[in-house]
Amino acid sequence: MNGVYSDCSSFDTVVACIEHLLYVIRMKKSVITLPDNTGAASLLSATGDRIELMQTFVRIVEAGNLSAAANQLGTTQPTISRRLQTLERSLGVKLLHRSTHTMRLTTDGERCYQHARNLLESWAAFESDLRGAGQEPAGLLRVVAPHAFGQERFIKPLADYLKRYPQVNVEWLLHDDIAIGDFISDGIDCAIQVGEISDSSLVAIKLTEVPRILIAAPSVLTDRLLPKHPRDLATLPWLALRTYYRNEVLLRCKTTGETQRIPITPRMSTDNLYALRSAALQGLGVGVSSAWIVDSDLVAGRLMHLIPEWQADSLPVHLVYPYARFYPARLRCFVDAIRAGMSEVAAF
Repeated sequence: MNGVYSDCSSFDTVVACIEHLLYVIRMKKSVITLPDNTGAASLLSATGDRIELMQTFVRIVEAGNLSAAANQLGTTQPTISRRLQTLERSLGVKLLHRSTHTMRLTTDGERCYQHARNLLESWAAFESDLRGAGQEPAGLLRVVAPHAFGQERFIKPLADYLKRYPQVNVEWLLHDDIAIGDFISDGIDCAIQVGEISDSSLVAIKLTEVPRILIAAPSVLTDRLLPKHPRDLATLPWLALRTYYRNEVLLRCKTTGETQRIPITPRMSTDNLYALRSAALQGLGVGVSSAWIVDSDLVAGRLMHLIPEWQADSLPVHLVYPYARFYPARLRCFVDAIRAGMSEVAAF
């Protein structure tokens, strides 16, 4: 083993050092024999320092710039810059070409990035094995959720999760986009998404489905006959939830399965379910809404459920996150907490 640990000055040797440690763990050897205690301490210290430097380098690449990496790592841009320079000096290569407005990887940087990502995933798995499956979740979890669900339906399971795991902090980010642009560069651990998932690079756990119905304020139908068929809706003013429909609405008959497409010219379009509900309450038009958010309005008579035998197709709700060889305990436990809390969330 002396040959393995005699020089940790190059990137390939650092990889060899750490991968040997991982190999020993995988082979389930209880003792790692090093030349002497001083050498062991030196190796582990050097390995730990380099792990932090490689974590910083990977975050710089995936965030797109130093300031974004600093924000995601909770530190300053000068600190990130110093870490990058230290890593470059340690490896003896230039990893990034930087100018005022651009940043790109060198050839050595491309190679280093791929090795570093694989190595960091293996190191995370190594730590998890060493600490055992019962590791207490800790650290920061960043979650994206739609406004309506994120403000109401998922707060209870989120609260249960935080109470159970006091060492975890959560950034609860509300966005109504159907899909996240880039989980890694945005530093997002997971997201709750409403609608079909088209990105095959994501793990998608289906949580429930959301029924959608036609709603309008009684004032919209003043001097008009109550609609009895989807074709009667064409002349009414419309509201569009542009995330899911814009210029036409597809309705399905619950009893026969027959479908009808209704072309619409919206008086108002929005990407927010709360805004759609508020506009409907003001009598601005007919809209297709998630049933759960307008239940109390229907009971109170503030809104009407139009043509109940026809409705838009239900929308699936998924918890999604990128594929990886290792997931931290805070994410694994969050997934379990959300799934366990679905009996309340799914009461649509």
